[in-house]
Amino acid sequence: MLVLPPLSLYIHIPWCVQKCPYCDFNSHGQQNVLPQQDYVDALLSDLRADMHYVQGRQLDTIFIGGGTPSLFDAAQIARLLEGVSTLIPFNKEIEITMEANPGTLEHDDFKAYQQAGVTRLSIGVQSFAKEKLNLLGRIHGEEEAKTAALKAAQSGYNSFNIDLMHGLPNQSFDEAMSDIETAAKLNPPHLSWYQLTIEPNTLFHSKPPQLPDDEALWEIYEQGHKKLAALGYEQYEISAYAKPGFQCRHNINYWKFGDYLGIGCGAHGKITDIEKNKILRTVKIKHPKGYLAAEDYTFDTTDIKDEDRALEYLMNRLRLMHPIPKQEFEQRTGVKRESIQAGIEQAINKGLLTDTPSQWILTPKGHMFVNELLAQFC
Repeated sequence: MLVLPPLSLYIHIPWCVQKCPYCDFNSHGQQNVLPQQDYVDALLSDLRADMHYVQGRQLDTIFIGGGTPSLFDAAQIARLLEGVSTLIPFNKEIEITMEANPGTLEHDDFKAYQQAGVTRLSIGVQSFAKEKLNLLGRIHGEEEAKTAALKAAQSGYNSFNIDLMHGLPNQSFDEAMSDIETAAKLNPPHLSWYQLTIEPNTLFHSKPPQLPDDEALWEIYEQGHKKLAALGYEQYEISAYAKPGFQCRHNINYWKFGDYLGIGCGAHGKITDIEKNKILRTVKIKHPKGYLAAEDYTFDTTDIKDEDRALEYLMNRLRLMHPIPKQEFEQRTGVKRESIQAGIEQAINKGLLTDTPSQWILTPKGHMFVNELLAQFC
């Protein structure tokens, strides 16, 4: 039987100074003065139209992503968050994350965003090496990235994250380790460390750069993971590491198949409709001009079919390094655990899972071969 999970809110601000060649997110290069006030008005109208999905819940987390949300001034972010809070009550310990680019954030604004209500900053550094930043189309340099992290630490945020990539064009093992070491010296409570992948509809897809080979990538990952662990960072998700107590609650809600409203251009949402016994996915209008001109902001709503719920849950849940509670599986999917027993037994026989009365636990082999594990349920 379905049980209402915690509720989060994702807010998408789609503009960037320029589009990075690896980025496949819904982002648009800034052409003129940004329509900040009109866009915040549209976001709040979008949220009002989705209020029937709230179903009496509080908001546990908010994530303002992009694009580059730090292109919006702190006063507009404050107005946005105040507007959201009048529509949906906040958990008293709500986590509110905003993404920021070191090349666009005026350093005096760090405190202003914190005073606007942001509790957690996520800084898109990607690398500290000038050559790599140029190849990635980033507009900041090493010193700007360091200054951004230092200011975040001094501005009263509950936490901040540094985003790092590895497997960059022509990146050596030593360069990848140097990025980790430089980031760690800034003492962020949270580090996102993930491999560059070439996605369709990106400049890198049409003009692929020279990336490290598989053997080099494996060495970078294996040794980087050990280095992060030695520095006190716990891997709690495939590409996320945190000091104890500083995991990103918003992302954990995603991976636990929790609910989230998505507002803004191209924003996705996932909602449990208890009354209709449905799990829905929503998508909003993608292009800023169309979104700003719209009266109905939703582009599409689809129902996750009963037979697909288990796989959808597992595709998300297996990103986390934690055991999977069987009760959570049933409550988040509305599916009996017995329905996937054949796949569970196959995974156990292949050494990918172990089984206890209350949970399923991935083995080290299972964490390494998640796609093979998922294949048992297809």
